[in-house]
Amino acid sequence: MNRHHLKRLLLLRHAQADFLFGVEDRDRPLGSRGEQEAPSPGHWMLEHDVVPDYIVCSDALRARSTCVWVSHVLGERGPTPYVDSRVYGADVARLLSIVNETPGSVGTLLVIGHMPTLQDLALRLASADSDHEAVMELAMEYPTAGLTVLETTAAWAELDGRDARVTDFVPPSREERGDPR
Repeated sequence: MNRHHLKRLLLLRHAQADFLFGVEDRDRPLGSRGEQEAPSPGHWMLEHDVVPDYIVCSDALRARSTCVWVSHVLGERGPTPYVDSRVYGADVARLLSIVNETPGSVGTLLVIGHMPTLQDLALRLASADSDHEAVMELAMEYPTAGLTVLETTAAWAELDGRDARVTDFVPPSREERGDPR
């Protein structure tokens, strides 16, 4: 891949949400585990110098709250997020069309959304030269606060299928998931 025109797509599932009686799905807040795991993707982005230029976030409360945590970790390096109501409830074709709308000047795009659409999009875009272990891991389980990193030289508008290389899949640590083993 020509690194000069390299674009990165980061697909982040929101952190763990609470299930509260009488609360609409879109309005579910992060639970205590979610509060613990939500900053983790931002730390990974900083440590690996994979910081987004542009963020598209679902308007669901749990996704927006995850975005706040990630943005806090990124600090001044992070862009102002764009909250897009189309992400919530989107199927893979709709989410891909949102990605396809990304301005060409964006080098790294972060999309914060939901299962199963994020997993489906990652698998649809995964090229044959993707990191096999990362693809298998994200295909088997895409936990809350899980992050997929894809690279492509294609223009955002041209992304469709099998044209982005999965380089990393980053689940939250066991401690962040409340599993100290």
